[in-house]
Amino acid sequence: MSQNHLMELAQDVVRRALRSGATDAECTIAEGEEFSANVRMREVENLKEAGSRGAGLRILRGRHTGSSYTSDLSPEGIERLVKSAIELADITTEDPHAGLPEPDEFGSIPGDLALYSADVEQLDTAFKIDTARRAEDAALGADPRISNSEGASFDTHLGRHIFANSRGFSGEYRSSYCSLSTVPVARDGDSMERDYWFTVARSFAGLEPAEQVGRTAARRALRRLHPVKVATQKVPVIFDQVAARSLLENLFEAVHGMSIYRHESFLAGKLGEKVASDCVTLIDDGTIPGLFGTSPFDDEGVPSRRTVVIDRGVLKSYLLNTYAARKLGMKTTGNASRGLAGNAGIGHGNFFLEKGVQTPEELIAGVSNGFFVTELMGFGVNIVTGDYSRGAAGLWIRNGELAYAVSEVTIAGNLKEMLLGLEAVGSDLEFRGSTAAPTLKIGEMTVGGK
Repeated sequence: MSQNHLMELAQDVVRRALRSGATDAECTIAEGEEFSANVRMREVENLKEAGSRGAGLRILRGRHTGSSYTSDLSPEGIERLVKSAIELADITTEDPHAGLPEPDEFGSIPGDLALYSADVEQLDTAFKIDTARRAEDAALGADPRISNSEGASFDTHLGRHIFANSRGFSGEYRSSYCSLSTVPVARDGDSMERDYWFTVARSFAGLEPAEQVGRTAARRALRRLHPVKVATQKVPVIFDQVAARSLLENLFEAVHGMSIYRHESFLAGKLGEKVASDCVTLIDDGTIPGLFGTSPFDDEGVPSRRTVVIDRGVLKSYLLNTYAARKLGMKTTGNASRGLAGNAGIGHGNFFLEKGVQTPEELIAGVSNGFFVTELMGFGVNIVTGDYSRGAAGLWIRNGELAYAVSEVTIAGNLKEMLLGLEAVGSDLEFRGSTAAPTLKIGEMTVGGK
């Protein structure tokens, strides 16, 4: 099936829906190819290759909504797709806020956003296996205490996204990415610990070298050996990049439009107020070329954009799709996100904290007694109240240096106080996904141990 044919098909589905009684319609078509090569202890453990293609239709009959999807793109499959969406709209409740964006809100960012790289498609299977093996080899050879491995994986994805609606908007883009990861196991006497490292990029050329990934994973595993529990105390807490990223995921939930209009967020009703320290500037930007949260338009056909969510501690914006915006009496921020079926939800573009000026080493050097968090466990975060309690592992800071490994502790606080008590933001912002944060230092949290 030609590339042009898929766009023509999406437009035809919309026309069919209108002929069948829809007053508005949106069609999404997605296709993709995935490949994964896994090795363990230098042997190939499994290979996986899969392709997918499907179409989704969302229609409106007045303020009644219906949606359906299919992987059968034959004329018969398309006919069933349209019929099913129409039938569902007939039995749904009317919603006064349902509907497509306003006509002047549609559009697409022009130019090449560097979402697709041909070098990913050109990689052959033997090379992918060898790259995974090299990463694991580097980890196993880094230190005699790296005695085992949970494996290494090299993954690729090629995709195409097509969208058309009854208001005259249509657009499409291709995307690619590849990733490499490895999980070594370190052992010293009775102590055995695992950790990992990974690299991901739109192009193969953008990946870290396989040997560097392996050595970094080994270093992270080795530093976790012989962990201890610490006494319960209140101390400064520093989150490394990986742990800090999970804090941003909590903040995304807190500025998510649906959480706001349902009053299920501690940030509801706080626009224009000081909610964080001056060093916190939180941005959602779907326009940065080559990154993982970038796209020319959102899943309602609204151009992606840069939204400052928190500006030097002041809450400036929530993240909204058309529905949430109407519920709140606001305008969409171009953050509609959905799969093939159903109404659009809300997603983020590249969601990140602006970096500061201090290196992680400088942040650590400024702490005489504190906790450096490298891993978080559990789901003890209440977005309504801000209460925060999670299992954690990492390294204890003593006199400005990383002294020994710590595990089986809990860190607790409240997101409201944590944001206001965020004393420093590191300079090490790196995008390994659509959410990114540099190292963060919070002035005081409770670390619960023995």
